[in-house]
Amino acid sequence: KKKKKKKKLEEDYGGIPKIIEGLNSDATKGLDANNKTDLEDRVNAFGRNFIPPKPPKSFFLLMWEAAQDVTLIILVVAAVISIVLGLTVEDDPDTGWIEGAAILISVCLVIFVTAGNDWSKERQFRSLQSKLDDDATIAVIRNGESVKVFTKDIVVGDILQLGYGDILPADGIYLTGNDLSIDESTLTGETDHIKKSVAKDPMLLSGTSVMEGSCKMIVTAVGPNSQAGIIVQLIEGQDGEEDDSDDEPKEGDEEEGTKMVNGTGKHKPVKPSNKKEKSVLQGKLTRLAIQIGYFGTVAAVLTILVLIIKFCVSKFMFGEEKCKIVVPDSEESHWEFEIHKEEECNATLIAGVEGATGVEWVLYKGWQPEYIKELLEFFIIGVTVLVVAVPEGLPLAVTISLAYSVRKMMRDNNLVRHLDACETMGNATAICSDKTGTLTTNRMSVVQSFFMGKLVKHVPSRGMLTQEVIDLFANSVSVNSSYSSNVIKSEEPGQLPKHLGNKTECALLQFVGELGEDYEAVRKANPEESFYKVYTFNSKRKCMATVLKTDTGFRIFVKGAAEVVLGRCDHIIGEDGANVGLTAKTYDRLVEEVIESMANDALRTICVAYKDVTEEPEWDDEDATLKKLTCISIVGIEDPVRPEVPDAIVSCQKAGVTIRMVTGDNLITARSIARKCGILTTAQDGGNILEGKTFHKLVHDDNGVFNQDKFDLVWPSLRVLARSSPSDKYVLVTGIINSKLSKNREVVAVTGDGTNDAPALKAADVGFAMGIAGTDVAKNASDIILTDDNFTSIVKACMWGRNVYDSISKFLQFQLTVNVVAVMLCFIGSCAHGASPLRAVPMLWVNLIMDTFASLALATEPPTTDLLNRKPYGRTKPLISRTMLKNIIGHSVYQMVVMLVILFYGKTLFKLDEASYSTDDPTTHGTILFNAFVWMQIFNEINSRKCHGERNVFKGIFNNYIFVGVIVGTTCAQIVLIQFGGHAFSTKGLNWYEWLICVAIGAFELIWGQVVASIPKTVIPSGMRLGTQPFTQEEATQARMLWMRSLKRVQHQIRVANAFKRAGHERHRRLSLLAEDGERKSSMNKSKTSLNKSNDKIADSNV
Repeated sequence: KKKKKKKKLEEDYGGIPKIIEGLNSDATKGLDANNKTDLEDRVNAFGRNFIPPKPPKSFFLLMWEAAQDVTLIILVVAAVISIVLGLTVEDDPDTGWIEGAAILISVCLVIFVTAGNDWSKERQFRSLQSKLDDDATIAVIRNGESVKVFTKDIVVGDILQLGYGDILPADGIYLTGNDLSIDESTLTGETDHIKKSVAKDPMLLSGTSVMEGSCKMIVTAVGPNSQAGIIVQLIEGQDGEEDDSDDEPKEGDEEEGTKMVNGTGKHKPVKPSNKKEKSVLQGKLTRLAIQIGYFGTVAAVLTILVLIIKFCVSKFMFGEEKCKIVVPDSEESHWEFEIHKEEECNATLIAGVEGATGVEWVLYKGWQPEYIKELLEFFIIGVTVLVVAVPEGLPLAVTISLAYSVRKMMRDNNLVRHLDACETMGNATAICSDKTGTLTTNRMSVVQSFFMGKLVKHVPSRGMLTQEVIDLFANSVSVNSSYSSNVIKSEEPGQLPKHLGNKTECALLQFVGELGEDYEAVRKANPEESFYKVYTFNSKRKCMATVLKTDTGFRIFVKGAAEVVLGRCDHIIGEDGANVGLTAKTYDRLVEEVIESMANDALRTICVAYKDVTEEPEWDDEDATLKKLTCISIVGIEDPVRPEVPDAIVSCQKAGVTIRMVTGDNLITARSIARKCGILTTAQDGGNILEGKTFHKLVHDDNGVFNQDKFDLVWPSLRVLARSSPSDKYVLVTGIINSKLSKNREVVAVTGDGTNDAPALKAADVGFAMGIAGTDVAKNASDIILTDDNFTSIVKACMWGRNVYDSISKFLQFQLTVNVVAVMLCFIGSCAHGASPLRAVPMLWVNLIMDTFASLALATEPPTTDLLNRKPYGRTKPLISRTMLKNIIGHSVYQMVVMLVILFYGKTLFKLDEASYSTDDPTTHGTILFNAFVWMQIFNEINSRKCHGERNVFKGIFNNYIFVGVIVGTTCAQIVLIQFGGHAFSTKGLNWYEWLICVAIGAFELIWGQVVASIPKTVIPSGMRLGTQPFTQEEATQARMLWMRSLKRVQHQIRVANAFKRAGHERHRRLSLLAEDGERKSSMNKSKTSLNKSNDKIADSNV
């Protein structure tokens, strides 16, 4: 296929040079950046490099989706039933509909709030995605110079410079490059890297990633016309459509210029399965929701059963005295069910029945039509109990807390890509951090060098070195580095030069300038097109090599890790500038006196070497080609530790978070940096620091298979992993996550900046990518992008994550107390009096409206440094801690006692005329009950600001103006509701004394909270665990598989049924025609046989 495409490129377009000419571009100079008219014409002709996003869901569609909630549907059904009964069965139809209408209004309000929140959340996500897209840049050659251009401003004909880690922003054709490998898994699903070159496969597709090497590319398609744009449009075009095609692909279906996926001939992209498990908090909340659902369902069913049993016993077993009209000598009974015993049965009533002589009161045990209303009321009461048990405000609290934290984290240089990464970071127990740029400043400079047998700790003067050695070093560094790495001199005096590109290469280029040489002049004399061969740097090679063609043969420049490159050398430039042999003894001395000396000073050591050959070697044999080198120099590059990092690491250690440094530096440099950061103490060593090779041997068996048991012996004490590869980092991250040594399981965060770090970033619970030094691939694989590449930003993310977790815990503590008391009150009151003490509308006010305000108040608490003074929760610790459970039970007991006293003795205590359960009209008794309940929740909301046993619940309360506003707003709304709610809210205005009692009952919650805080949490059995053991990926996958299998089976059965149905209609039609035409019986049988075969074929094809 590749040869066919190459041939088609030559035949149809005349080859790559003709394409460049046809697009009016230049492979060397690119387009003219000053010719705005030309750029606009290209946009008009070929389109803009922008793929329009899918239109957002309308607010009405979001409202419709919110209305699909099962709880709300049940409420709507109950409201409709209530309205119908109120208008037909109630004694007062003029007011009987109000309660049902109020429920519908409350449901509409909940739908509106939910849809508004979803709409706001989608806007935030689109804004975030737009920011990520708008900030994306790529190196483009315009006017002969390499400049950074926003990817959306790329036009057809642009010459792009692609390097390691870039994601292709458009389709194009390979022009020149070195050792280019592309990851096309986003399009094909194949993980093997594809080698690209002019000879092999010059087509480059948007959305793919550069995994190795570099190249120049001419853009041929942008935006919707690019491969990524075509796939996006196809996906959006298939939304909501059912793909019933089961046809196998046919040969030759693939058209040139269209990338088929996995050879299926369909335009469906095969996406690699990179989905993580649910976040730690999501898993716990899911399990908690199920546990609450069980509790609510049991309570609702029990309530309905008790009411029905009580009703049946009283009505059908013991009976009810009813008025019976006596008619002598008549077998028919005449009952008057609406007449009560205390009412008189007058002569008019008797006169209405022929032959009646009087009335008598007897026990009636039969069925009455009015019992339907009572049974429906039992159902409504059960639904009310279920609704009360479900914490509707919880999803809103989670969303508000996460969205609030995301906005605030932006100010702390944390760009959150995945919302759940916020709370997951709060549970982090381990951070595997890179060194360069994260723990260090990533401002590198050469501070020590070894030339011609001398180690100097300053820039050597020109008199110390021969010009030949200087030229050799300058040529090697200038040529054997990425041409996208540049040092820009500052225009302001006294300012340091700006480094663009690879920081290590920039340090070497700046050192060339300090030696008095011009690296740009060397590059102009040796453009990239003149390179004969390039071995790009990767984690396996640990070095980079560039080959130039010379008059006498080839010159190979090599630079890389000092011990690796020096180990490939057999000569070194001596004191007089001549090449001398490098013996084993000299090698050992250089390692000890130069490399280790620099490493002990926390310097990164780089060896620069070269080799001249007269005959062309076998380039594919790297080991032979890159041997017998001549060492030019060894340099020590300083990357200072960020001044704020040691304190940040101390904060993490106090917070119970273990920091592990994963670096490519050698063991000695890594140890020195770790000690400066505070990761290692001077007393620690041995198993605390390992090299990648040693680590690999320790955690794999003899067959090279990873062994979790062996890994569990290594990781607890490991603090530094030196000379590590990306695969070592991946093994470390996944091994710690899967380990069961820790009681609460480890939650791991990891940082990365390179393309090869993507697997570890994906596998980690939270992946941090570097916003400055990170590649596009690393950023796409991450959950959070550090816009300043600073470790202290990770600490801030940890603090915000814990604040999210605590905010949700606070809301749960408040919400579950409300729910437990409300459910028990409804259950006891319904069983005792046959009706819920709190009517449906007041319950909705408490359970939906007030909980919404509470979620807003408790989910927006700002974080404090106190959050870092406790240990992380880990993966399996219950969401409802023993302290929280103690608070929930303690406050529930107080509230339950108060409510039951008011329910059963309130009429006497308050000297009231009527109890709430004796009438359907609003009563003072019922209003006091409702008002006291709400005031207890208002003051308990203040108690809920603390969930770890703190006594001062008012600390920092005025730092959260939203909380204060919610308390004040809820208080005002409650006053209005009580005094003016009337029949709609089942309330009746109270006097000042009754108000004083209700507020005092609520205020006592603060005193009771201090009593509860004094009770040790050990009174709660350790076995009482709520919200633990989050769902595993396997459970979720099995559920999805079962669902999809069931769906497919139903679809197949429907298709088979439809096939037989169509065949049956056809059979009937043909038989009718045969009967009308008077065909012979034998002909009819023959037709039936043929039709049966046709039916079988139709059914088989559909199956």
